[in-house]
Amino acid sequence: MPILKANAYGHGLVEVARTLESIGAPMIGVAYLEEGIRLREEGVRMPVLVLGGIVGEQIPLFLEHDLTLCASSIDKLRAIESCAESKKVRAKVHLKIDTGMERIGVHWYSAEGLLEASLACRHVDVEGVFTHFANADEGDLAHARLQLERFHEVLRFYERRSIAPPLRHAASSGAILALPESHFDMVRPGILFYGARPSPHVPDLVPVRGALRWVTRVVYFKVVKPGHSVSYGSTWTPSEMTRVVTLPVGYGDGYPRALSNRAEVILRGARHPVVGRVCMDQLMVSVGWGSAYNGDEVVLLGRDGDHEITVEDLAAWAGTIPHEILVGINTRVPRVYR
Repeated sequence: MPILKANAYGHGLVEVARTLESIGAPMIGVAYLEEGIRLREEGVRMPVLVLGGIVGEQIPLFLEHDLTLCASSIDKLRAIESCAESKKVRAKVHLKIDTGMERIGVHWYSAEGLLEASLACRHVDVEGVFTHFANADEGDLAHARLQLERFHEVLRFYERRSIAPPLRHAASSGAILALPESHFDMVRPGILFYGARPSPHVPDLVPVRGALRWVTRVVYFKVVKPGHSVSYGSTWTPSEMTRVVTLPVGYGDGYPRALSNRAEVILRGARHPVVGRVCMDQLMVSVGWGSAYNGDEVVLLGRDGDHEITVEDLAAWAGTIPHEILVGINTRVPRVYR
């Protein structure tokens, strides 16, 4: 089940969903009700599991748009059952088990009550039961393995009653690579689906290639004299005559300000440093004494010839994770699909 939350990790929610539907993907996951509604309004009809928490007044909208809910408590399950009964429809639900994330979901040690209550529902189809790992993309998998054992304990509820369990799932990107015993009936690739590893600690078992390439163009070229500082705060000052180009992209587009004086771009087949502070709408790049012209393409993320800027590179330079880089590329940046 590919995860398309946060605008499909910055790649375009509707466009990615339509592609997956066209090739027969059985189900996709999003985080919020609003994401699911948008997909329905755009004509996407495939099953959509909304992974986030819900409040009572949202339940009718889930049913109206044929979206699959997560029930994280007995009270939530009963509210879903009641609403479905009143509307004379059947609700589709996955039961969320908290095995150690302490976010949403019923605790594993009290999950039997929720599972028992689900068997009594007459207007709810329990299609799945799932959990989420807190540390599956870390070097030490001890906590992830503890969570996995707790999930197995919960699933024994069905064995004791000789009932076939619903769809079982636990593995997001980190666990897909590092914890194959957690794959169960379905996995939930998030950032891995878009061609990036979730962290440097997970095994490099699957060859991936970034699905996204972010480019811009040179809009200004100037020669900066030694001692003349570049951009806000005067954080970068050349010691010799230097050619600097300006690019029309900044933190207002999702290019992090933390990349100031740290990142590199690819211009005319070579890597060049970002210099000075990244502005809201612009950033500057030193090309040394090389050539550049207005209109030249500049690669911020992706490959150009023998050089590549990966999302992992940007994340390391910014002191964050690849997920934040991708989801931060906002709607001001046009998407072109090929």
